[in-house]
Amino acid sequence: MQQDSDERQERGVGPDRGEHVATAAGERGTGQDGGAESSPCRGSAAAASRTRPSSPPPLTCIPVGERPLWRLPQLFVGLALYGFSLSVLVRAGLGVNPWSVLYEGLERHTALSFGTISAVLGVLVLLLWIPLRQRPTLGTVANIVVLACSSDLGLLLLPHHFGLPARIGLLVGGVLLNGLSVAVYVGARFGPGPRDGLMTGASAVTGRSLRQVRTVIEVAVLVLGGLLGGSVGPGTVLYALAVGPVTQFLLPWCACRSAAERGGDGGRAAGRRV
Repeated sequence: MQQDSDERQERGVGPDRGEHVATAAGERGTGQDGGAESSPCRGSAAAASRTRPSSPPPLTCIPVGERPLWRLPQLFVGLALYGFSLSVLVRAGLGVNPWSVLYEGLERHTALSFGTISAVLGVLVLLLWIPLRQRPTLGTVANIVVLACSSDLGLLLLPHHFGLPARIGLLVGGVLLNGLSVAVYVGARFGPGPRDGLMTGASAVTGRSLRQVRTVIEVAVLVLGGLLGGSVGPGTVLYALAVGPVTQFLLPWCACRSAAERGGDGGRAAGRRV
């Protein structure tokens, strides 16, 4: 009987077979140093986790003196791209983004230019920060100035007339560029601009995702701008529905991490872009 029991154990048969299998699997997955031995799939997953961060760090401001040589260029490049993306959408002629619809609507009722209205409205939007307990920062002021200048400059540089295929390409490219630019300059963590401060502040207060909050804001601005006479088209709807998901998808790659947040990773973030 002892011999039969030994034979069953060698074949993995018996009530404790699961324990034998688990033990064997654990032994195969452990190296000499007691660490987990990476299989090809496990190694690929680990590499993916290093190159595709699952979520951004908190989007609170980081002190200006922390990594300024990296973060300041990121801020101004993101803002310049944002303003230029607005110009691309205007030249596409298939419907501008919701905020530009509002700018155009106000332009019909005032003597101000597109860029000037953008700056003035940016200052007025800051009043909505009060209940959200947001405070203007360097990023807020830079947003108002750079956005107004880069959007007007883009309108001067881009031609007025394109064929329909080119206009469709401009529309899709403008939406993607706009979502990327928001992720870049918000990820620099100098503080969001007036419009995106509504997004980040409302997200923090309500607990809703950036995608949901952004979509609600864009739709509300779109309705108001349309009532004022701004131009609305299929590109406007595409922008209102797509820019939030694009921003949320790209933000983990663009969000900078503070020294305390990098230290909290236990040294694993040493090779990660921050």
